[in-house]
Amino acid sequence: MLIRPRRLRQNETIRNMIAETSVSADCLVYPMFVVEGEGVKEEIPSMPNQFRFSIDALLKEIATFGPLGLKSILLFGIPDHKDEMATSAYDENGIVQRAVRAIKAKFSEIYVICDVCLCEYMSHGHCGIIKDNDVDNDPTLELLAKTAVSQAAAGADMVAPSDMMDGHITAIREALDAAGFTNTPIMGYSAKFASAYYGPFRDAADSAPHFGNRKTYQMDVRNGREAMHEVELDLEEGADIVMVKPGLAFLDVLSGAAEISNVPVAVYNVSGEYSMVKAAGKNGWIDENAIIRENMIAFKRAGADIIITYHAKEILEKGLLK
Repeated sequence: MLIRPRRLRQNETIRNMIAETSVSADCLVYPMFVVEGEGVKEEIPSMPNQFRFSIDALLKEIATFGPLGLKSILLFGIPDHKDEMATSAYDENGIVQRAVRAIKAKFSEIYVICDVCLCEYMSHGHCGIIKDNDVDNDPTLELLAKTAVSQAAAGADMVAPSDMMDGHITAIREALDAAGFTNTPIMGYSAKFASAYYGPFRDAADSAPHFGNRKTYQMDVRNGREAMHEVELDLEEGADIVMVKPGLAFLDVLSGAAEISNVPVAVYNVSGEYSMVKAAGKNGWIDENAIIRENMIAFKRAGADIIITYHAKEILEKGLLK
């Protein structure tokens, strides 16, 4: 037998030497939730070891990131006030805007990405203005653009629209440029599916729709070619980064996006994926640390440049990338 692939698996040194895929701290983004109040660090029941933080508690948490090498967060706001025009989303004194200013004042090195969506701020829980029991696309674009500009004005390094409205990248880019934020990049939630994997997030962000569902604007989970079309549209509109969400059940879509994209590709390892690993680990059904590492490698192997994951901090605390 002349060809024996096992020759290159004999010990850890040679396996590491020829490893095709690696994950580093630089590619990890940690999603975080900020709420009103003081001294709040409230664990999310369906997401063990994930919390809603008040701004002061958020700053204390971020202070622990330096030694770990964790450099980037994706920030979600949970306001006290909600209405049918999502006014808290683009209020210059909104929860996200104040949080960004506080983070940048104390930790200028932390790269802050702000989620641009309206569901957390809408009284009905949908991602835009409602007309005839559905989200009205074009009027919603104006509110998304105002939200992105307000976040950039507060000091956000990047904005990330997650609403899945048609034309949102163009609307936000034009608004940012008109406001003088030409250097603020946009990470599009380009192929975002109407997925059951978001359940725990809706618990975390208090963003479940009060009627119907989001299938008229988020993508049908059965469609792969359509996902490529959505990615192509975001690229044409000027997205600086494109994203696939969720991750594990859509690795084929992630791989396809990486093949056609001429900009970096992100993947969102979403709340349901996180919570399933945590639940199985708690019950002793899996080697939790090994599964987390394999999941991160799977994202990278499929083509992700950036991995947004609730596991980010523990990955670095536990040294799971080694």
